[in-house]
Amino acid sequence: MKKSSEVKPYIPPDQKVPEITWLSVITGIVLLVFFGAANAYLGLKVGMTVSASIPAAVMSMAILKGILRKGTILENNIAQTIASTGEAVAAGVVFSVPALFMLDYKPTLTLVSLIALFGGIIGVVAMVMFRHYLIVEQHDELHYPEGTACAEILIAGEEGGVSAKQVFQGGFIGALFRFVQSGFMLFPEGIEMAIPKLPGGVIGMDAYPSLAGVGYLIGLEISGVMLAGGLLAWVVIIPLISIVGQDLGIALFPAVDTIADLGPWGIWENYIQYIGAGALTVGGIFEFIKAMPVVADSIKGLSKGVGVGGANAIRTERDMSPKILAVLFLVSVLAVAVIPAFPVGILGALLVGLFGFLFVSISSRIVGVVGSSSNPVSGMTIATIFFSSILFRAIGFTGKEGMVAAVVIGSIVTVAAAVAGDISQDLKTGYLVGATPKDQQVMELLGGVIFAGMSGLVLSLLHEAYTVGSSQLPAPATSVIAVLVKGIFSGNLPWGLILIGVAIGITCELMGKASLPFAIGVYLPVHLSVPVYIGGVIRHVVEKKDRDIRHGTLFSSGMVAGDAIIGIVIAILTTTGLSSVVAFGDGLLGESAGQLLVTGLMALIFASIYRSTARRQK
Repeated sequence: MKKSSEVKPYIPPDQKVPEITWLSVITGIVLLVFFGAANAYLGLKVGMTVSASIPAAVMSMAILKGILRKGTILENNIAQTIASTGEAVAAGVVFSVPALFMLDYKPTLTLVSLIALFGGIIGVVAMVMFRHYLIVEQHDELHYPEGTACAEILIAGEEGGVSAKQVFQGGFIGALFRFVQSGFMLFPEGIEMAIPKLPGGVIGMDAYPSLAGVGYLIGLEISGVMLAGGLLAWVVIIPLISIVGQDLGIALFPAVDTIADLGPWGIWENYIQYIGAGALTVGGIFEFIKAMPVVADSIKGLSKGVGVGGANAIRTERDMSPKILAVLFLVSVLAVAVIPAFPVGILGALLVGLFGFLFVSISSRIVGVVGSSSNPVSGMTIATIFFSSILFRAIGFTGKEGMVAAVVIGSIVTVAAAVAGDISQDLKTGYLVGATPKDQQVMELLGGVIFAGMSGLVLSLLHEAYTVGSSQLPAPATSVIAVLVKGIFSGNLPWGLILIGVAIGITCELMGKASLPFAIGVYLPVHLSVPVYIGGVIRHVVEKKDRDIRHGTLFSSGMVAGDAIIGIVIAILTTTGLSSVVAFGDGLLGESAGQLLVTGLMALIFASIYRSTARRQK
C-alpha cells in the first residue's frame, strides 16, 4: 500500500500558501448559492443532481485566474470546496424531505433548515475521523474520481498551457452537446430499445457526455461491475417478472390489474428499487465491517487528542481538533433530541447518531470508487427509514407521527451521507494539491451552515410554485420512500423483494466480489451504467496502448464540467419559466430520427475522449 510520504502534493507541506482569504470565501459562497439552488430543483424534477465539485473547480479557476487574475491554487481549492457543499446539502434534502409532503405533512421552514444544518455538521465531523485512512492510506485503492479530476483541473489552471486548454476543450464540447440537447431540445436525452424475444427486456443509454467522462475517470473494472448489476436487473429480473406475470395472468403489484400495466420502468420502480435497496444494505454493512480499523483509529485519536491528523501533524495532515469534532457530533445529536421542531425524541436522536456515523463511513468509501454523482444516497435513506420505521412501529409509535419521525431521521442521515461524500472528494483534491485539511473542513462547515439557511426557503418556494409530487415536480427519488414508510406502518412492506436483494448482495460477497458496486448497478437504471462502462472501456484501451492517461483525464474532467454547468443553467431557466424560449426544437425530429441522431453524437463523444489522448501522445 502506498504511504502518504510517497505522494508528493503540488504545494509541499513546508510551503505556506494563502488558502482562506476574502477572495476565495466570497467566490465560494456565490458559487454555492448557484449550485445549491439549481440542484435542489434538478433533484426534484428528474431525481438526480449533478456533482458540483468539478464544475465549481472550473468556474472558480475561471473567475480567479481568468477574470481577476488573482488567487493561488489553494484559494481556488477553498472556493470549490465551499461551492460544492451547497450541491451536497441540496442533494440530501431533496432526496428525503419531499417524502413528508407525500405523507400529507408540510414541514416548516425551520424544520427543513435544521435538518440540513445538523445533517451537514454530522456529515463533516464524522467524515473527518475517517480522512487519513480513506484519503491517505487507501490512496491507491480509492481514487475519488471527481476529487482527482478537480486536482488535475486546478494544477492545469495554475500551470496554464496545453493542459488547461484541453480542460476547456472538453468543457466546450460537453457544454455545447448538453445545451443543444436540453436547451434547444433538438434530440432526446437517451435511447432505449426492446430486446427481441425477451418480454420486458430493454437496454438503453442516457446520452450525457458527463457519464462518458465519469466512466473514463473510474476505469473498466468498477464500471463493468456496475453494468453487470444493471444487466441483472434489466435483462434478467425484469423479464422474469414480465414472463411470469403474463404466463400466469396474475397481478404482481396491488396497484395494477396485469403486469402489462407496469412495463419495464414500472417494474423497476415498484420492484427493482426494493431489491436494490436490500442489496445496498448488505453491501453497506460489509463495507462498514471492512472499515472497522478506521473506527478504532478514530477512537484512539479522539481519546489522546493527538495522532493521525492531530495538532502535531504536518500542515497537509492537520485536521480539526478531535475534541471539537466530538463536541460538535454530540451537540448535534443532543439538539435533535431536545429541539421541539424535531418530532423524533431521544430514541430518534440516538438513531440519527448511529446511522449517521455508519452511513457517513459508507458514503465516504463509495464515492472513492464511483464518484459523488453515482453515490446511492437514496439507498442509504431507504435503509435508515426502513429500520427506524420498524423500531417505531414495534414500540407503538405509529400513525402519521411515527411516519413523519422516521422520515425526519432518514432526512438528517441523508444530508450527512451526501455531505460526507462531497467532502471526501474535496479532501482528496486537497491531498493532491497540498491543501491544509483543517481549512477545508472549516469551510465545509461554513458552506453547510449558509445553505442550510437557504434550503427551507428553496424547497418551500418550489413546492408553492409546482407542488412536490405533481407532474411538474415529481421527485421520483423520493416517492419510493413514501411508499416504504406507508408499507411498514400499514404492514404491507414487500419483504420478499428486499430479501432477494439481500441474497444477491451476500452471493457477491461469497464469490469474493465487493457487493456494493454491483448493488449500485442493480439499484440504478442500466441506461446510466452503459455510457459509464463505455467510458471505462476507452480508459482500458488507452492504458493498453500505453497512451497518456492524464490528457484523457483532463479532457474528460472538462467534459463533465461543461455538461454539468449547462445542466444547472437549464434548471435555472426552467425554474424561471424561460426554458420555453429556447426549446424551439421540441418535436422537430421524429422519434426514430432523434434516437439515430443522439446515437451518432454519443459515438462522437466517445471518439473525442479517445482522440484527446491520441493527439497528445508523443
